[in-house]
Amino acid sequence: MLAYPAHIEQQDDSYLVTFPDLENIVTYGATLNDALANAEEALNGCIESDFERNFTLPSPSTISGENVFSIPVAPHIAIAIMLRTLRADRPQVEVARQLKISYQVYQRLENPRKANPTVKTLEKIAQAFGKRVDLGFV
Repeated sequence: MLAYPAHIEQQDDSYLVTFPDLENIVTYGATLNDALANAEEALNGCIESDFERNFTLPSPSTISGENVFSIPVAPHIAIAIMLRTLRADRPQVEVARQLKISYQVYQRLENPRKANPTVKTLEKIAQAFGKRVDLGFV
């Protein structure tokens, strides 16, 4: 599971959420549960937007502490991030050829708003990169 640490600090009548790895994300909630839900929405919205604009995303740090919570990245966004990371500097067209799919189909796989790969597609991609798929429900 891809997740980023969020620091949640209780203020007067709300909870302030900041992400040490992603300084452009700040949100809050009236309760801790609201703050956690808003943190997940803000994280995923920001990462999806930054990713689509080809901004470099930092890897999640391993910060821990009393007021630090692990906020998960939505699976459809995490898959796109993992694919781009696996591909590294290789052109998309080269990877598409290796997978025996069109360039446009591969492009959609790396787009969190358009991708909806099947498990078989993920297995094919993993095999092409010498990896394996490891799924789970938590």
